[in-house]
Amino acid sequence: MTEAGSALPFHIEARLPGTGARAGVIDTPHGPIRTPAFIPVGTKATVKAVLPEAMAAVGAQAVLANAYHLYLQPGADIVDEAGGLGAFMNWPGPTMTDSGGFQVMSLGVGFKKVLAMDTEVRSDDVIAEGKDRLARVDEDGVTFTSHLDGSRHRFTPEVAMQVQHRIGADIIFAFDELTTLLNTRRYQEESVARTYRWAQRCVAEHARLTRERRHRPYQGLYGVVQGAQYEDLRREAARGLASLDLDGFGIGGAIDKSRLEQIVRWVVAELPEDRPRHLLGIGEPDDLFAGVVAGADTFDCVAASRVARNASAYHPTGRFNVVTAANRRSFEPLDPACDCYTCGRYTRAYLHHLFKAKEMLAATLVTIHNERFIIRLVERIRDSVVAGDFAAFREDFLGRYYSA
Repeated sequence: MTEAGSALPFHIEARLPGTGARAGVIDTPHGPIRTPAFIPVGTKATVKAVLPEAMAAVGAQAVLANAYHLYLQPGADIVDEAGGLGAFMNWPGPTMTDSGGFQVMSLGVGFKKVLAMDTEVRSDDVIAEGKDRLARVDEDGVTFTSHLDGSRHRFTPEVAMQVQHRIGADIIFAFDELTTLLNTRRYQEESVARTYRWAQRCVAEHARLTRERRHRPYQGLYGVVQGAQYEDLRREAARGLASLDLDGFGIGGAIDKSRLEQIVRWVVAELPEDRPRHLLGIGEPDDLFAGVVAGADTFDCVAASRVARNASAYHPTGRFNVVTAANRRSFEPLDPACDCYTCGRYTRAYLHHLFKAKEMLAATLVTIHNERFIIRLVERIRDSVVAGDFAAFREDFLGRYYSA
């Protein structure tokens, strides 16, 4: 498809010379997404502890839910019957769902959290101590055990498309195989090839379902670029997906954060300019700047809400813990410069009290602040790309944020 004829149009409005950074707009059936954009994660059709109305108030343009979780509970058929994800969760704007591939192969499996490649291991050995392998990959798909009740399930590329079509998000992802940085080079090669074959099957099933479900709005399909930290595999994976009839691309899999910008540059160099690129699972400030300058357009991450539930709040000089003694009698907001609902009405002392008293409101108020902080940061990054002062903004912001 050409840019003009794309069913999920993407228009580039500005570029930053000498970099991959760009500002654009993705037009979805439920409204535009102005890029670069941070997409908060509402895994189970909710950003934990926060009303959808509050997410709109903090400036969220879209939310991303997880196909695996919604497939298991309440069931994709129920979401479909409700009118799709947005209607089900009372969210009027654009929505995304990831394919569930990450959760299918990680929840209950317990992949080791080690970013090293100094040991050659087989895929079946990449298991944390005390965990069983509850997901097994073959050429046709993945058989897995539910982390909820131990029931057995099977995801194939076709099933992943059927589930996501019923969930009804504006942007969905092709089913891919999750690997780790502990997998061998040989296994990474096999996985890249398998993910490409699965993407081909996803494209075919997506086209069939689109014809069959004309009563629903069009859903843009993204492929996911794998390949770990290997340049040739990342480029090979990107070229393969670029040859398919996809509306955009996700960059995922095992990524050493210290090489994030380099890896995204490799991938972007092989992808078409007229398609959006989504960097999966990325949400820390330095990573957002690195992703944008390398050419990524949208991002999602659970970090902002997850750390909020553990009393950690974002601030221009870095994250801090709300429950430290210094905040017990601090009647200042989390960030005087922040325009969020929480900072305009509540003090650190009150939030300190809520966490100490184990009140649920604590997580709600700090999540609102954290999500606004990251959304606002990416809004400012977008403005800096348009204005041409990205480098100065990046240096100033990160210099203060990581000054401690």
